[in-house]
Amino acid sequence: MHVRAERPEDHGAVRAVNLAAFDTATEADLVDALRARADPVISLVAEHGGEVVGHVMFTPVTWAEHPTLALMGLAPLAVAPRHQRQGVGGALVRAGLEACREGGYGAVAVVGHPEYYPRFGFAASSRFGIGSQFDVPPEVFMLAELVPGYLEGCSGTIRFHAAFDDI
Repeated sequence: MHVRAERPEDHGAVRAVNLAAFDTATEADLVDALRARADPVISLVAEHGGEVVGHVMFTPVTWAEHPTLALMGLAPLAVAPRHQRQGVGGALVRAGLEACREGGYGAVAVVGHPEYYPRFGFAASSRFGIGSQFDVPPEVFMLAELVPGYLEGCSGTIRFHAAFDDI
């Protein structure tokens, strides 16, 4: 398996992976919307045998209370069903977090499974006193500091890209 930056010719395969991984087209439509409207975007694919089998996207989030802090949001993460539970998602998350770190981002936010994301350094947002625009339990909205202490003393509400409001 190989993780690399998404290329324009991957768009159809990325859509197919998202459609296969989720029950609705919501995530596939979100990827298309973010690709068109968000800047910058970190979008990575996992290939196996020349086939795109996974995808992850990171886009900027905003924080009115701390506008100078650079944060990204992780969403969505998709792995083709026959390649799940084989390390594809983990490889995508690790590569994406490293790309965010290299891009100068201090933290990443995610709304996701509290049993999955902590292995990558994510912790419940309540640990930081930070909220999300989404009405989700605090253990589901998580943050990972890419720079130690980056979120220290911060509070407020993080907002994902406006495209999330349209889904």
